[in-house]
Amino acid sequence: MEGEIRLEELTKAFDGVVAVDGIDLHMPPGEFFTMLGPSGCGKTTTLRMIAGFERPTSGRILLDGSDVARVPPHRRNVNTVFQSYALFPHLDVAGNVAFGLKYRKLTKEEQTRRVGEALELVNLAGFAGRKAAQLSGGQQQRVALARALVLRPRVLLLDEPLGALDARLRKNLQVELKALQNELGITFVFVTHDQEEALTMSDRIAVMNEGSVEQAGVPREVYEEPRTLFVADFLGVSNLLAAEAMGPDGDACSVRVGDRVFRAQQGATGARGDVKVMIRPERIAIEPHATGGDNRLPGMVERSVFLGGAHEVHVRVLGGELLKATVANDGKRLPFALEQGEAVTVHLPPDGLRVLTPGLPRAEAGEAAESGPA
Repeated sequence: MEGEIRLEELTKAFDGVVAVDGIDLHMPPGEFFTMLGPSGCGKTTTLRMIAGFERPTSGRILLDGSDVARVPPHRRNVNTVFQSYALFPHLDVAGNVAFGLKYRKLTKEEQTRRVGEALELVNLAGFAGRKAAQLSGGQQQRVALARALVLRPRVLLLDEPLGALDARLRKNLQVELKALQNELGITFVFVTHDQEEALTMSDRIAVMNEGSVEQAGVPREVYEEPRTLFVADFLGVSNLLAAEAMGPDGDACSVRVGDRVFRAQQGATGARGDVKVMIRPERIAIEPHATGGDNRLPGMVERSVFLGGAHEVHVRVLGGELLKATVANDGKRLPFALEQGEAVTVHLPPDGLRVLTPGLPRAEAGEAAESGPA
């Protein structure tokens, strides 16, 4: 199967400033792979190097085993869809989609057939004669996708293609894009800073920061098992507490938060010294005031926001830390109020607490980057 990408020690510097710092990534054929990170992390520069729009300072870009790092863009069997659709206003939809085929040795009938197939793929079969100005933003994005797919690339590169759309349309196109990738079976490499997009569509995610890969893996693993403080803080909502690790305690690590000791069963359970402990809001249980038991803290509700399917509750716990918890709206009446000023107990279960040590080497944090899905 075609469409395998390997990046080996890929580096790019602009006037001495390193934008991509020796990254190694493996993208198996037919995978929906997402590079996720904040602005300036190097994800778009990496995508542009794969496309051929930027030349690496060093390193290799292997496409199906061949190094294309010095190959011009038009000689790589990849295509790119950008956030700006860049449609030609003087051409109709069919003309925009067929534009790239002008440089292929195809008959007019073959061009027409391939344009029709591409428009069917993106659900625009009846729009061939319309001008770009007559289309909505979502329809224009579909035309840009069809224009790229009509060339039948081995790899499709997508540079924040949904960023200009409204929230509802963006959610719809997330589902459509993933379904389209499954149908075509070609490699999609997607760049975004939107965590929800990455978690919704990807087979695997590489979280990037300051030109390096902090962690790569399947969405559930990266979300539930972050290896670095950056990944824990960037991906999703997390509660991070300063703590002192006192070493292993059976299958857990004893950590001191303020004047209380907790058991944490996830992460660096053999750590000692200054650490952070992390827990996701959905793993925190809010219980009635004065509930007894281990791994519990008294607190007071500072804010409760009703989100429809859940309440987001902010609790100020003993010691001054503010924790965010998610309480599902399952239709059951709670035995206590979630109103400001309500005294409660928060339970931090050991299997939801993760110990994170500062300064984890990037090579260790990103060791999963070379692995494909199991």
